[in-house]
Amino acid sequence: MTAIPVSGLPDGVLAKPATAPPPTSLWTRLAYGLGSGAIGVKDNGFSFFLLMFYSQVIGLDARLVGLALTAALVIDAFVDPMVGYWSDNVRSRWGRRHPFMYAAALPLAGLYFMLWNPPAGLSPSLLFAFLLGMAISIRLVVSLYQVPSNALAAELTQDYDERSTLLAFRSFFAWFTGNSMSVLMFAVLFPLFVTATIHNGQFNRESYRVYGLIASGLLFATIMISALGTHSRIPHLKAPPPQRRMTPVTVFKEIFETLANKNFLALFIATAFGTVAAGLSAPLAFYWLTYFWHFTAQQSSFVIMGVFVSAFLGSGLAPVVSRRLGKKRGAIIIGLIAFLGSPMPIVLRLTGILPDNHSPLIFWFVFLTNMFDVALIICYQILSYSMFADLVEQSEAKTGRRSEGVFAAAITFTEKVVNGVGLIMAGFVLTLAGIKTGADASHVTHASLWRLGEIYVPTIIGLWMTMVAMIGAYAITRDSHAATLKTLAARTPAE
Repeated sequence: MTAIPVSGLPDGVLAKPATAPPPTSLWTRLAYGLGSGAIGVKDNGFSFFLLMFYSQVIGLDARLVGLALTAALVIDAFVDPMVGYWSDNVRSRWGRRHPFMYAAALPLAGLYFMLWNPPAGLSPSLLFAFLLGMAISIRLVVSLYQVPSNALAAELTQDYDERSTLLAFRSFFAWFTGNSMSVLMFAVLFPLFVTATIHNGQFNRESYRVYGLIASGLLFATIMISALGTHSRIPHLKAPPPQRRMTPVTVFKEIFETLANKNFLALFIATAFGTVAAGLSAPLAFYWLTYFWHFTAQQSSFVIMGVFVSAFLGSGLAPVVSRRLGKKRGAIIIGLIAFLGSPMPIVLRLTGILPDNHSPLIFWFVFLTNMFDVALIICYQILSYSMFADLVEQSEAKTGRRSEGVFAAAITFTEKVVNGVGLIMAGFVLTLAGIKTGADASHVTHASLWRLGEIYVPTIIGLWMTMVAMIGAYAITRDSHAATLKTLAARTPAE
């Protein structure tokens, strides 16, 4: 079998990292956090607008759009572990992560702009090929940025609580930026491009062209600010292993050894169930607002804007919970409150405890409960990602290798592979409830809404409680993490 070199970028002079990096400055936290804004922009576009644009505006069969996006997602998922391993072992004068981050910025911005500006006059087959090629290309370039960028969290600091703070900044900007794009579209661009012949800007191709221009600019800016803002930390980051030549068999063997970890397995399974739950709940969010609560478009937009407050609250709460309760205990307590509380307004309405939808109390009750519940979910996510970061040192103590990239890739791999399961479940839930495609809210019967809640509530609670239960099998604590750092420090030769 032919051996392949691990180093994929030009060799350079590698700065020798300190055993423990210095605390991160506010600027470093802001810059690193802002880098997740690029992922927020991309995820927002792919999740909420791409299907509408290509099927309803461009005219491609919705089934072909779904096929293209699913195929791109599956291909991309299996690329992530390779990118993670590559970035763990690459050698360059800019460290292991920054070369990928810099290299992805311009291609991603250009490809994302092209995605929203397909050539006119293409046949359905050529349009499908164009969308498939763009979706695959964008996801591959995003992986080249996202996996190394996520892996950087475990390198910027080894401190148990500082990692939660760092990831709080990252989570905040991902939620804030992604939600900002939804508000931009519904509050600005769609109304702006209403014409005499197009009465709804959602169906005007020009609104998506402008969106593509703004979004691609944000992608480039957030990635470059994040890379430049953390560049000064390169001398303090971990150096790659000694240069060597590896066979594909050895590469896969090392990846397996890294991931053969009971704590990782607990988080892996928890992430899988959480991703399925998110795939089920996200597509139904607008169904609850429109069909169940009978909110107007303006009321629904206010609920969406409440997520801005949620991002502030959740990001601020996570570091406090980490310090006072620890990550595992905090994630379990916050998770139980958040995920048991999330469907409670639906249960209270169906059981007649809440007044009917004509009461002004309903809007404010849903608005406030959703805002605080999303804040708790964001807090839980931050603690969960910070727990993943703490796996790095435990794995290093066992294998002798720093594998931040492999662990970061494992998260994205899990999320991509199982995300579609929740979406499929959402379709089954709607079908079983008897809610037909295109049905007006006034034509959906009370019996259908009751069935929707009857099926959805126990299903989503079951998924979330399984996720929280798996967190209980995670065993890394503040004390055990500190002990691992001492073990690693004892192995480091004296300067």
